[in-house]
Amino acid sequence: MIQRLALVLTLLLASCGPAPTGTRVDPVLAALAPPDAVMLAGVRMDAVRPTALYQKLLAGKLLDQLDDFARETGFDPRRDVREILASSNGRDTIIAARGTFNVREPEGATKTSYKGYTLYVGERGVVGLIDGSTAVAGELAAVKAALDRYKAGDRSGPSELLARARQIPPENQVWAVSSGYSSALAGRIPESGNAANIGRMLQAVEKVTAGADLHAGFNAYAEGVCATDQDAKNLGDTVRGLAGLGRLSVPKNQPDLLRVWDGIKVEQAQRTIRVTVVVPEDLAEKLIDQFGSQRGTPRLPVRRETANR
Repeated sequence: MIQRLALVLTLLLASCGPAPTGTRVDPVLAALAPPDAVMLAGVRMDAVRPTALYQKLLAGKLLDQLDDFARETGFDPRRDVREILASSNGRDTIIAARGTFNVREPEGATKTSYKGYTLYVGERGVVGLIDGSTAVAGELAAVKAALDRYKAGDRSGPSELLARARQIPPENQVWAVSSGYSSALAGRIPESGNAANIGRMLQAVEKVTAGADLHAGFNAYAEGVCATDQDAKNLGDTVRGLAGLGRLSVPKNQPDLLRVWDGIKVEQAQRTIRVTVVVPEDLAEKLIDQFGSQRGTPRLPVRRETANR
């Protein structure tokens, strides 16, 4: 499910448009990403935590299921993490984090070591500690590969994706870049139906750059470059159609939801499609209150393996 978490993060943010230079990607986290990565997604937790939306989530205890994650991994993203970087090469996905980790042994995990690094191997995930400020989590093989790169001094990372990430405006605390969905969606697209049609259109997207700013509500953008002008038109028409259907499906007793759908704008310029989403702070807080009971925390579905190999 960690692969799905990273993919969903990218898809939710996908929108289009050029952006000025600004976002800084922690070089240590960047070095842990596989050089052949096709997707990167980052969250600057130190910038997210002070926002009103995040505080609203905490006040409503909508993040309380992170308690399970804290127990399983030994560190709490709400308190310990400064920056998160998820990366995937279409086969393996890892999540690397910087912060302050005074890690205790997680419940149900086995503490071991790999080439001098501490590993906590559990039923649902593997967490590797490089030092007191850097951790990496994911499937065992992917974590080992990241530690191997770090120990060998390989600091190259996926250079093309990192260069694009650094062009995202710095006010976006959440961001994502992708070189396309073909490898990520391979073997996962149904053979028929609407999901198959959407999957084929996403496979035609060659590049995605996206960001979200939580300072005053929810303001998201992204840039998607398609293989052809027609692919961009088809994808744009699909997004507009889904937004229209969403608007028509709003219950009469929830008129605020209309403002959500009205805040979605789609533009096309040849092969590029731009989607922007603007949800004002007052509306975002209402939605948190309204749908607070519908929550959940993705888990790391890692097979139990022997770490000392």
